[in-house]
Amino acid sequence: PESALPSWWFLRALGVVYAAAFASLWVQLPGLIGSQGIAPAAELLAAAARQLGPERVAALPSLAWFGASDAALHAWTALGTAAALCLVLDAAPALAALVAWAAYLSLSTVCREFLWFQWDSLLLETGFLALWIAPWRLAPSRGEDPPPRRLAVWLLRWLLLRLMVSSGVVKLASGDPAWRNLSAMEFHYFTQPLATPLSWLVQQLPAALQRLTTVYVFVVELGLVWGILGPARVRRFAARSLALFQLLLIATGNYAFFNWLTIALCVPALDGQAWPLRRPRWWTASAPTAPSARAGWPAPVLAGVAALLLTLSLVPVARLAGARVPGVSTLYALTAPWHLVNSYGLFAVMTTQRREIILEGSRDGQDWRAYEFRHKPGDVRRAPTFVAPHQPRLDWQMWFAALSRYEDQPWFMAFCRRLLEGSPPVLALLRHNPFPDAPPRYLRAVVYDYRFTGWPGLLSEGRWWDRRRLGLYCPVLSLRE
Repeated sequence: PESALPSWWFLRALGVVYAAAFASLWVQLPGLIGSQGIAPAAELLAAAARQLGPERVAALPSLAWFGASDAALHAWTALGTAAALCLVLDAAPALAALVAWAAYLSLSTVCREFLWFQWDSLLLETGFLALWIAPWRLAPSRGEDPPPRRLAVWLLRWLLLRLMVSSGVVKLASGDPAWRNLSAMEFHYFTQPLATPLSWLVQQLPAALQRLTTVYVFVVELGLVWGILGPARVRRFAARSLALFQLLLIATGNYAFFNWLTIALCVPALDGQAWPLRRPRWWTASAPTAPSARAGWPAPVLAGVAALLLTLSLVPVARLAGARVPGVSTLYALTAPWHLVNSYGLFAVMTTQRREIILEGSRDGQDWRAYEFRHKPGDVRRAPTFVAPHQPRLDWQMWFAALSRYEDQPWFMAFCRRLLEGSPPVLALLRHNPFPDAPPRYLRAVVYDYRFTGWPGLLSEGRWWDRRRLGLYCPVLSLRE
């Protein structure tokens, strides 16, 4: 029962992450991929059906093929949320894990412009691995679950190891001077997509301390993480160190459910005797302890799945070394739409300048009024907010759009068109609509350089940000007559 306890807690934690992910997406779906949204799911599927024919399901695996109307999209999200809550409550855990994974895969497929982040892939990969440790029963457990097979637990540890080491290796392999000279964290807090109030505070620390935190990042991602492969005491220390690292990231940045999911992945590295794991009151000592009492799938089936996943993982591992695995790469590409194995590596190149796009509308081309987003910087006196595990997907996309040309962001033009049309679901994604009665005739996107203020700017003027206008992001837009 002690070795079964970490898996029990892991599945509960995964259920919480799933629930947060579905709830966050649910309130944004109409504006993102609804019929009046930025990138309607029904249009994507119709185009895929015309171009791909019978191969469309393999290329775009989604329950939305059975329905992609606004009501259907809400139904798929509700189904995933219900499955997530069942997973939290320990009701039919195997079935709940399967339904939650299928529902999130379906939404990720049709919400491609907005669900392409690494934590979306990580949730799908983690959710797929959870299928192999979740017990097949309907009623909540009373301590009778036998321990999961070791191979299934090791697959989760292998995922955590790849995730952390990849994030460290890409920083060095990119050749980015900010990581090489240890100055990256001097820029990170104000250039990250969505800062928190603590980000502003940490930004005020001396440069020497910022460099020490950069060293700490490498120590955790390239050093301490290897402890999860060691004996029990070493695993406990490594898992707790990784969890602490994620808590610090939660305090200083809004990365949706990513950090919470990474903490959940640390749980399988623990054992039932480790703090903070505790037996629930109803967990009895009468659970089967015989070595033959194993939960889940037959050993040959699990071995075949493990062989497939480990083979596929050779591709992202080889990419870190700048190598290729030709035969496996083809298989990797074929399975890519299912997100069974993914590449990871956050912040390979540290951005040193924060470019923000401010959208402004006008009825006469003279008087311009700004749209205010819910969480990304706009008004320099508005404080950063804590918003994770919710992820405002449009705010995040605007951060990435500012790093590239508008010609490379087709969703951006679709977004602007919806603003000029006055689409209610799209306007609901924003904090403030300066044209509540009728949409503007003209729309422009102005690029600003944003930086955190210092203590004088905040205390005397109430400004969290300083900004400097750089120019227009794209030509002034209007709807054709």
